[in-house]
Amino acid sequence: MIAQMARMQNLLVTGGAGFIGSNFIRFILKKRPGYRIVNLDKLTYAGNPDSLKDVESNPNYRFVKGDICDAELVNKVVKENKIDAIVHFAAESHVDRSINEPFVFVKTNVLGTQVLLEAARRNGNIRFHHISTDEVFGSLGPKGCFNEKTTPAPSSPYSASKAASDHLVNSYFRTYGLPTTITNCSNNYGPYQYPEKIIPLFITNLIDGKKVPLYGTGKNVRDWLHVLDHCRAVDLVLHEGTAGETYCVGGGCEKNNAELTKLILKEFGRDETFIERVKDRKGHDFRYAIDFRKIKRELGWTPRIDFKTGLKETIKWYMDNEAWWRRLKR
Repeated sequence: MIAQMARMQNLLVTGGAGFIGSNFIRFILKKRPGYRIVNLDKLTYAGNPDSLKDVESNPNYRFVKGDICDAELVNKVVKENKIDAIVHFAAESHVDRSINEPFVFVKTNVLGTQVLLEAARRNGNIRFHHISTDEVFGSLGPKGCFNEKTTPAPSSPYSASKAASDHLVNSYFRTYGLPTTITNCSNNYGPYQYPEKIIPLFITNLIDGKKVPLYGTGKNVRDWLHVLDHCRAVDLVLHEGTAGETYCVGGGCEKNNAELTKLILKEFGRDETFIERVKDRKGHDFRYAIDFRKIKRELGWTPRIDFKTGLKETIKWYMDNEAWWRRLKR
C-alpha cells in the first residue's frame, strides 16, 4: 500500500467546485506542488467556479465540467489524464432538499459513486478515497459517540444515499480488491461554504441585519470540524491509510444549535431578538458526535483549529468576500 502511494501524482477530485472539495484542491496544490489535479464538477447550484479563481492559472490544475453519472466522460477523464487516484467529494448534500427531491440524491450519490468505482476498477484498480458523513449513523442520544464500528441507521434520503454509497465502496474493496478508503466526517464549517448551511446562512443574514431561522427547540447537537482540519485528514488517509478501512473524522467540539446561534449573535453584537423560531425539520436527528481515536492512533491526526478561533475567522471571511456569497443568496 505504501509503495503504491509513493507513485501517486495525478488526482481526479470530484465535486471540487463545492465547499470541501475547493478547499481540498487548494490545500493539495499548496502542500504537494508536484501533483496535478483534475476537478470534475457538474456545477449544480452548490458548485461555484469562483471558489477556485485563485488557482485557475496554476498549470497543475484543470477543470472539467461534467456529471459523475456519465460513465463515458468519467472513463475518458481518467484515461486521458493518467489518473492515479480518485478523491470523491461530489454529492448532493442538503438534508432539506433531499426530503423534497430524493431521486436526485439517490442518482448522484449512489449511481455516481458506482460509476466512479467502476472507472477506477477498469483503469488499473487505481486508488479510491470516498468522502462520507457522520449522518449515515443516524441519531445519537445524549451520551456516546459514533465510531467505525457503528451500524448505519440513516434518517433522511440524503444520509440513506450516502450510507448506500459507503457500502458500494466497501464492496469494491472486498470483491475486486480496489484500494479504497472512506472517511466519515462531522459537520464542516469554514470559507466557501454555500449559504444554505446553518453557519454561513446565519452569518450572511446578520451581515444584512436580518434574523436567523432556528429549527424547533434548538437543542439538536452537532460536532463541528473546520474544513482545513478535514482536508488534512483526507490527505493523510489518502497517502497513509490502510486499504479497505474507514476512518471517522471529528472536530471534538459539540454545540447544540441554540448555543451555536448565540455564539454567532455575540460576534455581531446582537441579542436573542434576532432569532426567528421556525418549524423543525422532518426526521431531525438529535445529536451527532464522532470518536476519532482510530485516525489519531493510526495516522496521528487530531483537529488543530479551535472552534471559537475558526468561527471568528469564518465570520471575517464572509464579511470580506461579499461578492462571492451575495449572488448565491439571491
